[in-house]
Amino acid sequence: MLGRRYPLAATFPGHACPCKMQVLQHSEQTLKTALISKNPALAAQYEKLEAGERRLLSEAFQPTGDLFGPITLHSQSDWITSHPEAPQDFEQFFSDPYRNTPSSEKRSIYIQAIGSLGNTRIISEEYIRWLKGYCEAFFYGLTVKLLEPVSVSATRCSFRINDNTQNLQIHAGHILKFLKKKKPVDAFCIVGITMIDLYPRDSWNFVFGQASLTDGVGIFSFARYGRDFYSSHYEGKVKKLQKKSSNDYSIFDNYYIPEITSLLLLRSCKTLTHEIGHIFGLRHCQWLACLMQGSNHLEEADRRPLNLCPICLRKLQCAVGFSIVERYKALVKWIDDESASTPAVTPRQSREDNVNLPKPVEAFKDWREWIVKCLAILQK
Repeated sequence: MLGRRYPLAATFPGHACPCKMQVLQHSEQTLKTALISKNPALAAQYEKLEAGERRLLSEAFQPTGDLFGPITLHSQSDWITSHPEAPQDFEQFFSDPYRNTPSSEKRSIYIQAIGSLGNTRIISEEYIRWLKGYCEAFFYGLTVKLLEPVSVSATRCSFRINDNTQNLQIHAGHILKFLKKKKPVDAFCIVGITMIDLYPRDSWNFVFGQASLTDGVGIFSFARYGRDFYSSHYEGKVKKLQKKSSNDYSIFDNYYIPEITSLLLLRSCKTLTHEIGHIFGLRHCQWLACLMQGSNHLEEADRRPLNLCPICLRKLQCAVGFSIVERYKALVKWIDDESASTPAVTPRQSREDNVNLPKPVEAFKDWREWIVKCLAILQK
């Protein structure tokens, strides 16, 4: 990691090394301390939460609870094994002097699309609206705004062909610098999203995303979330990089974009919220199965749940100030709404262009049932 930059789901060349599954089981007291703290002031702050919120958060250390399970390790290449980090409890999060917190002047999350996100303009626009809506529900209480999409050439970033997968990649650090310059004055953070693969430095194979906590910027790619990325017939492979000049980005013209499936949308939402979570100061979770776990490869990322564990949920609630009940209701509403709101027709659009695509939420159904169980505990 460079300074206070967090690479997300980064991996070096090679394959996952299978091993006997391990379960990271913390004691009830350890989890209780991580959630509530032994600091009297923070413990008192916890006691002031609504009874339903305390009831749900205390599921973190209930031995008979089934809402929040332990972290499981399936291979030697899993994140915790290959990237040792000190765990962060609530007290450490709260006391972090470098932590970013939204203010009354800076309560907006900006999303910047880099390159095309869908095979047509309609798909691209609907997809980014789905992500915007999800982000608004997840970070309930903050405003999410979309910036006009930009081309890869506008970022002036370096790019390469990956030696292992033969696909195009753009430099994550250069994109972060571009986003920092574009950050609006009312932004809590600005995050870039792209369908082009990322790399953070020459020696790394790839990253799903990267964030700078101090600058309040992040970039993440959904390129590897398509169903065919790791197949032999992947259409995004490039045989040779031919550049007429350092300013030649023509290779990105009509570059391959994966189909927007329900699984790709789910994976995108995970990456989006995990990465922004880092900007809030949440480090990789090592307490329970949680969205904020690190992941070193796609299989590990898929095992990671959409939800925050109680310890990370308390961190985010502390930063944003939302009602947990209202946040969960907003997430259920996002799943239940069939499509994003229809934009008004502009003079350049035809009436036929202005259509809504069904939001592919099939992959979110199990999570919806999980949220409903949480709401039952909160509203008991």
